[in-house]
Amino acid sequence: MTVHAHPDDESSKGAATTARYVAEGHEVMVVTCTGGEAGSILNPAMDRPEVLDNMAEIRRAEMARAAEILGVQHRWLGFVDSGLPEGDPKPPLPEGCFATQPLDVATERLVRVVREFRPHVLVTYDENGGYPHPDHIRCHEISVAAFDAAGDPDRFPESGEPWQPLKLYYSHGFSKRRMVAFHEALLARGLESPYEEWLKNWPADRADPADRVTTRVRCADWFETRDKALLAHETQIDPTSRWFFVPLEIQREIWPTEDYELVRSFVDSPTPEDDLFAGIRSPVAVRPAV
Repeated sequence: MTVHAHPDDESSKGAATTARYVAEGHEVMVVTCTGGEAGSILNPAMDRPEVLDNMAEIRRAEMARAAEILGVQHRWLGFVDSGLPEGDPKPPLPEGCFATQPLDVATERLVRVVREFRPHVLVTYDENGGYPHPDHIRCHEISVAAFDAAGDPDRFPESGEPWQPLKLYYSHGFSKRRMVAFHEALLARGLESPYEEWLKNWPADRADPADRVTTRVRCADWFETRDKALLAHETQIDPTSRWFFVPLEIQREIWPTEDYELVRSFVDSPTPEDDLFAGIRSPVAVRPAV
């Protein structure tokens, strides 16, 4: 189970991994916390009044197409997109949005889905949310809380039979090391790199998420599927953007994995790993004895 803040996050973060596991016969569920209603139109071709007036409906349809492409099951948690406040000082978040929900209220809703789907592995964002969007940070918080609560019969007793996932991961897709590798590969082939300015502006005191990676899942054969799912989110993804600037053959050669950090595990799974299911042998997850 992968837990994301908005529709399109599932396609930009770990999509090739999920497509690989679906192809190998695993059940995979994507959970989307919000409807993405506050998202801007980032594809100029879709920047039309009738699209903006129907963002909620359109983003639901985009998510359905992406889920079909990836082959995953999908569940909405049903919270409202918080938007990304900008300005100095930043304006308050909209009343009732996802990021303002009491932690237990949002966690309980995710616990219900975990207990219903019964995943062995849960994947989410790190404590920084991948980037500091309030919905991404809240997604991290409820995912960690649900991992701890889902197997505890004393927590949310009316929200389904307890079920303890065995492993918790954070996804780390946007590392400096990965950008440097693509940047150098493009220049070595005489091609233009979209990463030069980005790397130049990387703060000197900002840690590289690559330093935290424990698990590299080889999924290059599913990069094309990932890109198709990403393009299904037409309002958010410009097909001429930097997402698609690095040719797939270079991606497959230079960085054929999607990368994760193992945060908690109830099974013996020494790191480094190459599989999110490493160490999981039993077909049934059980809550460890205390």
